[in-house]
Amino acid sequence: MLAVTTGFASGLALIIAIGAQNAFVLRQGLKRQNIFAVVLFCAVADAVLIGAGILGLGAVIESVPWLLVVLRFGGAAYLVWFGISSIRRAIRPSTLESGGQAKSNLAKAIGTAAALTFLNPHVYIDTVILLGSIGNQFVNDRWWFWLGASIGSFVWFFGLGYFARLLAPLTSSMKFWRILDSLIALVMFFIAGYLLFGF
Repeated sequence: MLAVTTGFASGLALIIAIGAQNAFVLRQGLKRQNIFAVVLFCAVADAVLIGAGILGLGAVIESVPWLLVVLRFGGAAYLVWFGISSIRRAIRPSTLESGGQAKSNLAKAIGTAAALTFLNPHVYIDTVILLGSIGNQFVNDRWWFWLGASIGSFVWFFGLGYFARLLAPLTSSMKFWRILDSLIALVMFFIAGYLLFGF
C-alpha cells in the first residue's frame, strides 16, 4: 500500500504543473475533440515511460547525454512552432458553441500529443529517471509503485480533459479563446526558453 500511495502522490506531483502537454489536453477538452483518445494516449505514454524507468532505461539515458541534447533542441523547436500557431489562433480566434461540432483530425491530435510528450526532455527526466529511480527504491514492490504512479497519470489526464467541459459556457466567446491561446503560447515559449537556456 505504501508503494502504491507513494507512486500515486509522486506521479501527480510531477505532472500537475501546467506544461505543454497539459495545455494541449486542456484545449482539446474545451473543444470537446478527441478527448478520450488524447487523454488515454497521454496517460498510457506516462505509464510506459515510468515502467521503462523501473526497468532501467533511466541509467541508459544518463549514459548517453547527447540524446537529451537532441530532444532538448528538437523539443524547443516544436514548442516554438506550437506557440506561434497559438498566437495565430489568438489573433484570429473562432468561437466554439457548446455542442462542440467542429471537425477534428484524430491522427493530428494524437500526433501533437505524441510530439508534446516525447520531444520534451523533462518527460524523460521526470518519468524515466526520477520516478524510475524512486520506484526502484521499493525493490520487490517497485511495480506497485508503478501502478500508483500510473493511476495518478490516468486520474490527472482524464480529469483535466473531461472537467474542462465545466468551462463550456465560455467557449462561445472569442475573447475567451484569445486569452486561452495567448496563455498557451506563453507557456510554450517559456518552456522552449527553459529548454534552451535553463540547463
